[in-house]
This record gives sequence, structure tokens and C-alpha cells, in this order.
Amino acid sequence: MPVTDGAIEKIKAMIVTGELGPGSKLPREADLAERLGLSRNSLREAVKALSLINVLDVRQGDGTYVTSLEPGLLLEAMGFVIDLHQDDTVLEFLEVRRILEPAAAAMAAAVMSDGDRAALRATLEELEESPTVEALVANDLKFHRLIAAGSGNTVLCSVLEGISGPTARARIWRGLTQEGAVRRTREQHASICEAIEARRPEVARAWATVHVADVEQWLRSALGSAAPALPPG
Repeated sequence: MPVTDGAIEKIKAMIVTGELGPGSKLPREADLAERLGLSRNSLREAVKALSLINVLDVRQGDGTYVTSLEPGLLLEAMGFVIDLHQDDTVLEFLEVRRILEPAAAAMAAAVMSDGDRAALRATLEELEESPTVEALVANDLKFHRLIAAGSGNTVLCSVLEGISGPTARARIWRGLTQEGAVRRTREQHASICEAIEARRPEVARAWATVHVADVEQWLRSALGSAAPALPPG
């Protein structure tokens, strides 16, 4: 194992075991390096790496602290990586959505509060009869965000938030180029919403699978044909 990776593992172990909790300040560099059997240079590299993924917070003139370790904070770095990918790589994110979105819909159908169900229905109804593609996708993002939050699982919600935005570009392109895409999206959203309102987890799971798979299948076809490439985001 490379020296820096070993240093990272030792710091992570202190956090996982609870020796360093959220908000804790790390010991002085010299003391921590000696305690962990590391060179000060290796320790600095490990701290730098862990700060880049929001596990540690380096405060100039104050010290280094463990962050809150909230899922949303830890997953922010993932969103940056996803934003760098283009075209066919988006398929991989859609594949992940196809696995996770149905699970979130099923969980929401089981535990979502009446107030949140009403908010989900209101989101559908606030969309105009003939919306622009941009308005539809904005509504789509809000709709799926409410379902993810309604699942009651903050980690799942954060993961879905991280991968949904970058796929919006593909959804907009689909709405502009595929006949009937807007109508099908509205119909599928309505079916998902109805299943959640009826507290039918497996029906919600099935419709969410159909919904995400529809976009995924279109993109596979578009990228495999002579169709123009996705426009820049």
C-alpha cells in the first residue's frame, strides 16, 4: 500500500472507531505523525486528500477538524466528478438511477407523510398543459427530489441528488428530439405519484423503473445511431 494511502487509512480508522468524532480537532501535526508512525509529509498528504472529499476541514491558523460527516457534505465531491463526464458516460449514471430511483419510490410509498404526498401531487399540477422542455425537466428534478427526500433515507437522498442533475442535459435533449417524450414523462410521473398516494410500494417501484429505463433506452439508441451528439451542458 502506498505511504499516503496507509496514512489515510490510519486517520479513517480513528474516525470510524469514534476516537475522532464529527467536529473533533486533530492533534498537532507532530504529535499525530509520531503517534501514527508516519512522516509529517505523509500525514500532510493524507490530510489534504481527506479535506478534498470533505472528511476533514483545514482551518488556517486554527487547526484541522473532522467535518460534520453529513451525507450531503461527503457526497458533494461526487457531484463534481459526475459533472466532468459527457455523452455515453451518462448511461452509467442512468443505470445507477434505474437501480436507486425505484427503491426510493418504494420507500416513499411506505413512509412518506400525507403532507409530503400532497406536495408531490402539487408539483405535478403546477406544470402547465404544454410546458417547455426546460420547464418539464425542472419539474422532473423537483418531483424526483421530493420522492428521494420522502424515502426517509438521507444517504439515498444525497446520492440521488448527486447523480440526477448531470443527467438533466440528456433529458432536455430527449425532450427536444424524441416525439411524445413530454407526454410520456407526464404520464409516468402521474402513475408514480398515484402509487405513492395509494401506499403501494411495489407499484411505485415498477413505474419508477419504467420511467428511468425509458430515458436510458432512448439515450442508448441515440448514441448508437447517427443522431447528433448531446449538446454541451
